[in-house]
Amino acid sequence: MIQTPSGPRAAVFDLDGTLIDSAPDITDAVNRTFVAHGLEATDEAVVAGLIGNGAHRLVADLLALQRTPAAPSDIDVLTAAYLDSYAEAPVARTTIYERVAEDLALLKGAGWRLGLCTNKPQALTLAVLDGLGLAALFDAVRGADAVPARKPDPGHLRAVIDALGVTTAIYVGDTEVDEATARAAGVPFCGVGWAAPGRLSMPKAERLTRLFDLAT
Repeated sequence: MIQTPSGPRAAVFDLDGTLIDSAPDITDAVNRTFVAHGLEATDEAVVAGLIGNGAHRLVADLLALQRTPAAPSDIDVLTAAYLDSYAEAPVARTTIYERVAEDLALLKGAGWRLGLCTNKPQALTLAVLDGLGLAALFDAVRGADAVPARKPDPGHLRAVIDALGVTTAIYVGDTEVDEATARAAGVPFCGVGWAAPGRLSMPKAERLTRLFDLAT
């Protein structure tokens, strides 16, 4: 059973893989960057399994998969180029998961405070939310570069909760990074039922089938 926080009802959400399927656009952007630098493109399913730790880690992990040695400065250059490429078309092939927009609106209409805690950079996060028509649903948004330390550092999630004006909230996500963040911050965690296989430790029967289940 989901334990609703005492006081004002509040929920904080991860973005990629939780609310939206952004793997197609992320894959396109990172592959454009890698190919332009003489590296290999990667299958979308592989990229999707690496999303969640931020852009720099994604680039580093893809280089490791390709067994391509890279100095920290090389990873920095590739990461910056990837993010520039991504920002050019952040929602060309990204989709909102079924009933997510509807359920966020229902929660907000029921008086819930809604926040977003993502390892995507802040400006890119806002561009994605605006492009998908989700921006108005959130009371607080904090991307990776809007806080001193990003997930799984608990300060990232706590910053969103503080910005919501509440003392605690339910955190909703789709990866082990999200689970670890909630645990470190000492807040309840709910996984989504559409998470990729192997990304969550909690049994599938205990995951959300839709976001409005938070209100029940």
